Amino acid sequence: MSPTSHDSSIAPGGWLGILGGGQLGRMFCHAAQSLGYKVAVLDPDESSPAGAVADLHIQAGYQDQAALARLAERCQAITTEFENVPAFSLKTLADKVRVSPAGEAVAIVQDRIQEKAFIQSAGVPVAPYVPVREQADIAAAPDALFPGILKVARLGYDGKGQARVGSRAEAAAAFDEFGQAECVLEAMLPLASELSVVMARGHNDEVVLYPSAQNEHRNGILAVSTVDAALLDAAQAQQAADAALAIARALDYVGVMCVEFFILQDGSLVANEIAPRPHNSGHFTMNASVSSQFEQQARAMAGLPLGNTDSLCPVVMLNLLGDLWFDVNGTQREPDWSGVLAVSGAKLHLYGKTQARRGRKMGHVNVLGATLQQARTRAAQVAQILGLEYHP
Repeated sequence: MSPTSHDSSIAPGGWLGILGGGQLGRMFCHAAQSLGYKVAVLDPDESSPAGAVADLHIQAGYQDQAALARLAERCQAITTEFENVPAFSLKTLADKVRVSPAGEAVAIVQDRIQEKAFIQSAGVPVAPYVPVREQADIAAAPDALFPGILKVARLGYDGKGQARVGSRAEAAAAFDEFGQAECVLEAMLPLASELSVVMARGHNDEVVLYPSAQNEHRNGILAVSTVDAALLDAAQAQQAADAALAIARALDYVGVMCVEFFILQDGSLVANEIAPRPHNSGHFTMNASVSSQFEQQARAMAGLPLGNTDSLCPVVMLNLLGDLWFDVNGTQREPDWSGVLAVSGAKLHLYGKTQARRGRKMGHVNVLGATLQQARTRAAQVAQILGLEYHP
């Protein structure tokens, strides 16, 4: 099989590779191993969460040519765990082995300027914006972009590299604060809610989509995702699904992808950003879906039929940050996991990280219920035990 051939599937027992050793890689390892695959992880951190559970951990940088060659020699297909892996490394690997998503697709998503233009070219609306490469771009920006949000074009995530700006002067100061790195300035829109669509696309254009998740963020980091068929307007959910599919096909994307959307107060929908990987808002699929997003990732890259995405029940996902490991005095402590697990329907997932830090993603809890109200009531119990902010 040539590295670009996708006509044959990779049978269980084969090797799958992943660039990135974080929690998404760890959960991918578990899912791929449950299907019978062996997994090789390339990551520079000797104590990476994924490396700890992989069948092989290649401890090296993402641009280490010898390490990339070793990964390609061992594995029959390779994917990525996060969007900021060097796209060139994916392209290098693709000369020798099947890679999905392609480096060309990841390169677009790594740059907010390219990403927004691409989303628009796929026929999906985005917030009004302008690229900012120099101070003159801020001076020339339309008045309608204020108040707005200035975002660095590259390497920003979880609210990092973003600043709310009410005026040109504030935007100029934020641009200087970001070291005059390329940015986008986008209008701050009147939001009603936020949702995301997690989907998977195979090499043969087979597509499956999960139910949309309604999301809540705190300080730019996802805090809560709620999923139930009755929660969202059916027309809006279908519009979001259609938009995500249009983006995936325009990218010729293979693998698991998430598109985040804003629902505005007038009911219209705009795309915010693309994640070329499984997503935090898709963690609910681990317990509340027939097939999880991580199983889909393994299926897609191996060329297997994609799994069923039907929901098994309503679910609330609560994100667990390192802040929970500190009391009000700043003393480190272990959260009350026994209390959490005493709540019926609570499914705890910890990521195996050795050090808790404020703002660091340490795990999540999926809280299941026979009804949305029951899931929310149980999630409120979990939140109270852990000291999380949650408003059902």
